[in-house]
Amino acid sequence: MKNTKKIYAKLIPVMFCFFAMGFVDLVGIATNYAKADLSLTDTEANIFPSMVFFWFLIFSVPTGMLMNRIGRKKTVLLSLVVTVLALIVPVISHSYAGMLISFSLLGIGNTLMQVSLNPLISNIVSGERLASSLTLGQFVKAIASFVAPILAAWGAIQFSYWRILFPIFTVIAIIAIVVLSSTSIEEKKIEGKSSSFGECFALLGDKLILLSFLGIMCHVGIDVGTNVTAPKILIERLGMELADAGYATSVYFLFRTIGCLSGAFILAKVSGKIFFAISVIMLALGMGGLYFVDTKITIYACVALIGFGNSNVFSIIFSQALLHKPSKQNEVSGLMIMGLFGGTIFPLVMGIVSDIMLAQIGAVLVMTIGVAYLLLLTRNIKF
Repeated sequence: MKNTKKIYAKLIPVMFCFFAMGFVDLVGIATNYAKADLSLTDTEANIFPSMVFFWFLIFSVPTGMLMNRIGRKKTVLLSLVVTVLALIVPVISHSYAGMLISFSLLGIGNTLMQVSLNPLISNIVSGERLASSLTLGQFVKAIASFVAPILAAWGAIQFSYWRILFPIFTVIAIIAIVVLSSTSIEEKKIEGKSSSFGECFALLGDKLILLSFLGIMCHVGIDVGTNVTAPKILIERLGMELADAGYATSVYFLFRTIGCLSGAFILAKVSGKIFFAISVIMLALGMGGLYFVDTKITIYACVALIGFGNSNVFSIIFSQALLHKPSKQNEVSGLMIMGLFGGTIFPLVMGIVSDIMLAQIGAVLVMTIGVAYLLLLTRNIKF
């Protein structure tokens, strides 16, 4: 009982940081508002989420190496400081350049956080409980993702200031810094010398690590893509205003939140392979529906299916990769989080294809490729 209380005492502050990790998902609704404010094309606007996730390619592996030097907790604290800076910029400057700087800092901070926070949990819980704990973290993260569009719409309607979500999230990030700083978490010492860049990337020669890396790229591409595209589909097909269409993003994150919460319990009882297969089938059904539906309720239903289906994909893939190489968890974590670079590739290609086709069906087509890969990946899930 004492051990359980100690675990919860350490897990709660870490979950608070997962909430701060969810701030990165504000990029979807912020992109749509900024597009309207600054009169941007789809290609120009989709550079915003691409700038966020570009830094996962650059900093993920170095962050894994940094953790070996300063530890996981200190790396998380550093990530929170960078996140605070990112959230302050849009309050000071609402311009194309200002938003690019803000989203770049948000991406750098989130890279540091994603690489370090996920394995930090393994210092508190381990074994089969790791996947369910990571899923719980994704649930907490999804709450922040769900709240962001609501805050933006509230600010836009009440104060004609959708950017009100930035100062609110800044305060929460500062609280997360204080809470984590005061929590003692024992970290295992890294045995032997730290891995070099070459040794880190050499892990991609392992078939399971490579497939997992590509799986996370597709998962994040679908996540960011749906986040950005769902409101555009409602505007395009139903002529809705952005303040109303933006709730589609909240629908996505609501069902992703529900999926994460239920997944934390289901994964404790059902094999990851079975649950992964069910999740990806739901993704396929939702994405397929977006080709045909043209009413508010059916579009919301498809978005909900995608949100629920995509909710546990990351935690299953990530935990499998960590458990596959237990002696190289920091390096594997860096590689897996580098896969979030899919959040750069997918929106860029989606914006280009949508502009060429003059319809959001182009964006759906690109995301369908990601869903197809996850369907193929199902047979390689081992536990």
